[in-house]
Amino acid sequence: MSFSVAAGFTVLAILIIVGLSIYAWRLWVEVKRRRAFRVAEIDRANQNCIDSLIALSQAMVERQMDMVEGALRCKVLLDIIDNRLVDREAWRVLGEVQVEAEQLHTHQARRELSPRERHREDLQRKALAQRHDHRLHLAAIELQVFCREWVSLA
Repeated sequence: MSFSVAAGFTVLAILIIVGLSIYAWRLWVEVKRRRAFRVAEIDRANQNCIDSLIALSQAMVERQMDMVEGALRCKVLLDIIDNRLVDREAWRVLGEVQVEAEQLHTHQARRELSPRERHREDLQRKALAQRHDHRLHLAAIELQVFCREWVSLA
């Protein structure tokens, strides 16, 4: 192999390596950008959940909404933030209410019930709320504390 052919292959190899390095660098920059975007999206979603939890817990503390409905909504929002949150002692009642309320119809299925069946479910829902009222009230108060701490850390 002549010197000029070897030099040509060397230059070609260097150009390929430089091209691949530039491509790898651009991919690395894109990965960093996507990670930052994902973190921002998670932060935004968590903040939206916190805002909703503030409103829901305030309504529950002031008894402006059905406690079972509030518990179900709060449980979903806490699960979005971190599903381990409902394992806290103060919030276990949210999961218990969710399990007990699973058989109750909602939305369109509730509308399709006869008035008698709907009334029976309303009574079940009321009994469920009464059984857990005190613990749900305490959970709502604890949610307000959690939300205030979250906001102060943000």
